[in-house]
Amino acid sequence: MFVFHWIVGVLIGAVLLAALARRLRAPYPAFLALGGVGLAFVPGMPSLGLDPELALALFLAPVLMDAGYSTSLRDLMRNWRPIAGLAVGAVAATTAAVAAIALWLVPDMPLSAAIVLGAVVAPPDAVAALSVLAHVSLPHRLATILRGESLLNDAASLLIYRLGVAAAVTGHFSAAEVAPAFLIGVVGSLVAGPLAALVYLRILRRVEEPMSTIVLQFSAAFGLWIVAEAVELSGVLTVVSFAITVARRAPGQTAPRLRVVSKAVWETAIFVLNVLAFVLIGEQIGPILARMSPEQETAYISVAGAVVATVILVRIAWVLPASALRRLGVEGGEAAGDPRQARDLGLGAGFAVAWSGMRGLVTIAAALALPEGGPGGGAFPYRDLIVLTAFCVVIGTLVVQGLTLRPILGRLGLRDSDPVGFEVGRARTEAYGAAVEALRDDHSEAADALRREFHTALAEAEAHEEGLAPEGLPTDEPRRRAVRAARDRLLALRRSGSIGDDAYFVLEEELDWAELNATPRAEA
Repeated sequence: MFVFHWIVGVLIGAVLLAALARRLRAPYPAFLALGGVGLAFVPGMPSLGLDPELALALFLAPVLMDAGYSTSLRDLMRNWRPIAGLAVGAVAATTAAVAAIALWLVPDMPLSAAIVLGAVVAPPDAVAALSVLAHVSLPHRLATILRGESLLNDAASLLIYRLGVAAAVTGHFSAAEVAPAFLIGVVGSLVAGPLAALVYLRILRRVEEPMSTIVLQFSAAFGLWIVAEAVELSGVLTVVSFAITVARRAPGQTAPRLRVVSKAVWETAIFVLNVLAFVLIGEQIGPILARMSPEQETAYISVAGAVVATVILVRIAWVLPASALRRLGVEGGEAAGDPRQARDLGLGAGFAVAWSGMRGLVTIAAALALPEGGPGGGAFPYRDLIVLTAFCVVIGTLVVQGLTLRPILGRLGLRDSDPVGFEVGRARTEAYGAAVEALRDDHSEAADALRREFHTALAEAEAHEEGLAPEGLPTDEPRRRAVRAARDRLLALRRSGSIGDDAYFVLEEELDWAELNATPRAEA
């Protein structure tokens, strides 16, 4: 019973921290990380425990699935050079630099363990980056690059991580033996993901209930990861390619109600996973510190501080010297295929990319996944140091970078000509034109009312320059006013006893869907 009460208390605390983060327009993982620090020093904290082999599947599979669903394949292809430079080059450079620092400060640390430490702290986190970008106005191309990097850098870091773990546990590593298997794994993952997506979509056509569909979505995320890892494919690439394929093909066969419900469920699940990750890492920090002597604690904290500084400085050193960002391709819009984007974002954009390197869930999951038993039954070499350092890197980057990124971006004043808004304006005009055309031969009273609504929306869209049309529709405010009056009347009938709860709930759902016809972004 105590554990149940404790879990409820942690979740309520996490909700309060997330609310504070929203109020301050800061990334909520930063506040969860601070909460994890507090949990590390709470006496009598119950032991939850997690099999290290399940850590990556539990935390990364649903996060990558969710991120893959909202990723634009077109934008990834247009920006593949800067994304690859960050997702592969920056990860490799950070891993090497951190390993070098660790070996310098801890000379008896095995090279394989130092590389594992570098791979654990190398990849920035998608959830942290997106939670910051949700509160700032950033040029579309920079946002695309950061999202793409956060989505794909896990594959590079986890490859290095697994090779380092295998070398540390077995004491043997051969690049000649690993390279062919690696290439086959990459190609196989990029083939297996889309093929699995096609099979999944055929199954999805036969399922109509939202609950069953959402269960299938989570089952696909975890199942794909587990199967891919079992046959030595990349779980990251398999899940990401699966999600992108489904996102491209599923909208035509997915009911609107299911999309609304599914989005809410997935956002909640990702939040709970972040809470669980910080609880588990905080749970391990307390015993780690308790096992250390004062001298060892000072030494380990010094290593952790040096690694935090290294991951921040290496990213800056990787991005800024790139000749006004030409090599990374962040400088202008023509390379992205749209001349309406900013011509030259300059070093300000480079610093924005360099400062957007917050670590989070991926780093924590990789640290928790380190095997607790090695040769002779002992722990993974320097596991305590790696876990403690990973926690400090997450705390340091989320607090230092995450809490300062929004004001820094505000001062940089980065802007573009809103290519997404341009496409929205153009597509809105064509979509509502098609809607009006579809009703041309229907002269019923209901069709006339609907036609007038679409005509009004079409006229509003055509009256503005493309991309500058308002996010809402002309009928949004009257619709909400009318639905609000209907709700008030319905509540009065319920209170007076004129209708029962069953009738009230039926009509409440009708009014909910009527209100959902208004533009969500305008309401927000």
